[in-house]
Amino acid sequence: MNYGTLYGVGVGPGAPDLLTLRAVETLKKAAVLALPRSSDYGASMAWRIIQPVIGEAPGQERLFLTFPMNKDPERLRPAWDAAFSAIGERLERGLSVAFATEGDPSLYSTFIYLQREAPLRWPGIRVEVVPGVSSLAGVPSVTGIPLADGLERIAILPVNYGVDDLRAVLSQFDTTVLMKIGSEMPNVLAALEAEGLVDKAVYVSKATMAEQKVVHDIRMLGAQYGDCFAMVVVAKKKRSGALAGRAG
Repeated sequence: MNYGTLYGVGVGPGAPDLLTLRAVETLKKAAVLALPRSSDYGASMAWRIIQPVIGEAPGQERLFLTFPMNKDPERLRPAWDAAFSAIGERLERGLSVAFATEGDPSLYSTFIYLQREAPLRWPGIRVEVVPGVSSLAGVPSVTGIPLADGLERIAILPVNYGVDDLRAVLSQFDTTVLMKIGSEMPNVLAALEAEGLVDKAVYVSKATMAEQKVVHDIRMLGAQYGDCFAMVVVAKKKRSGALAGRAG
């Protein structure tokens, strides 16, 4: 069977003008735009980002797909299977499908699961990944604090899967990026307090978007729920610089 091409397109951290030229070209030429959302009644953040740039192309289908923000496999499997089936129905008709995903397709992206599943469901299918500006690049542009320099090492953690090893990671790495914070903010604060790093942490929500929020004193957050676009960056900056660690 001759399938259409499946594209995974990173649409950046939120600001429409951070879309890459390749992303815009791919999104405009695809026969179908696959647009993830968290509920059947919610808006697609990916569509919100790209719509001002690409507009509404005549004849192009917008396929809204629901992926619940949940870790329960019993809820996730039916939703994923329905989404994959809808995409497959288009691919099997020879239509190209561009799956738009926030940030970059290779970093905590919904597209990763589709990319893994695609050759199993549609053998021989052509899959292309269009990189995007990730939140890891967007957040430092907002805070003005570089992620790493000189001898510094970085750790990236999805906090919503537990913080049991957070103190150890904070002590071992120069910069720690905490993503998917959810309800774990009190535990994050406790770990930072225990390691004496509260003043080295910055909270950023919806970086580069109109609703962007930056909090330098994260004690003010208390038990606030961290939305899915929120990150905490902990940067010690003890070994930064090209000459860091060298004798004078």
